[in-house]
Amino acid sequence: MAEQLIYVNGKFVPRDQACVSVFDHGFLYGDGVFEGIRAYNGRVFRLKDHIERFYDSAAAIGLDLGLSREEMSDVVTESCAVNDLANAYIRLVASRGAGDLGLSPKSCKKPTIVCIAGQIALYPQSLYDNGLEMVTASTTRNFVNSLNPRVKSLNYLNNILAKIEADRAGSMEALMINDTGYVVECTGDNIFLWRHGRLITPPAWMGALEGITRKTVLELARGMGLPVAEEPVSRFDVYSAEEMFLTGTAAELIPVVNVDARKIGDGKPGPMFKKLLEAFRERTKETDGAAIRGQA
Repeated sequence: MAEQLIYVNGKFVPRDQACVSVFDHGFLYGDGVFEGIRAYNGRVFRLKDHIERFYDSAAAIGLDLGLSREEMSDVVTESCAVNDLANAYIRLVASRGAGDLGLSPKSCKKPTIVCIAGQIALYPQSLYDNGLEMVTASTTRNFVNSLNPRVKSLNYLNNILAKIEADRAGSMEALMINDTGYVVECTGDNIFLWRHGRLITPPAWMGALEGITRKTVLELARGMGLPVAEEPVSRFDVYSAEEMFLTGTAAELIPVVNVDARKIGDGKPGPMFKKLLEAFRERTKETDGAAIRGQA
């Protein structure tokens, strides 16, 4: 197997040489942004949407990425090409760059850009077949007015603390609640409910990331003529839903069958989940994604 090559600040280097400075503010303070992206069948899925969100996150924290959107897109596709990957999980990272030990970003003269193309598998196939059991985390989601979760920040400590709670409870995911007591998302995925004949997901303004898979599922559902709502979701809504599933770039769609020891629906992956998962996977086969050199 060929050695994995990582993009670091304009160069592709072997994995064991892919390094950043210990004075990088991404390392020191979590000062930066990232994207998780998928490639299917020689094309990068919804790359334009991911790049737009990447630049929106950077703008929200006042980070000048130093590359055009077209150049950044080329970084992603070329990262797949040099590693001969037609199907991949891609992590695009931008930090404030190397500076001094002070908090001020003024000492950081140039951002650090890293792109890693490889593989990831968050959940075993058995969970797609049988469903996921979850708990509600006591860790409150970041307040929208302090660090808006729409910023896909390198500072993921809020999510990590909730993930630790899930791990200790023997669960692979956890619901996260905002400061007003509403369900907003999980530690790494968006949430959907099928309840009383409607597909419901929490709105981004309440503290949910505007997920690209979430966006795709909403489009697919509307295209099927399903009633769709982006509205506040309580734990009552979760517990009384007929179906529940999560969405994310790495996970795609995965069903949830139990939350806080309460069975969701009949305790099995439901027909709406299966219908939307099939539609999503068909969507990834379409040829409108960004082509990878030598693959598409």
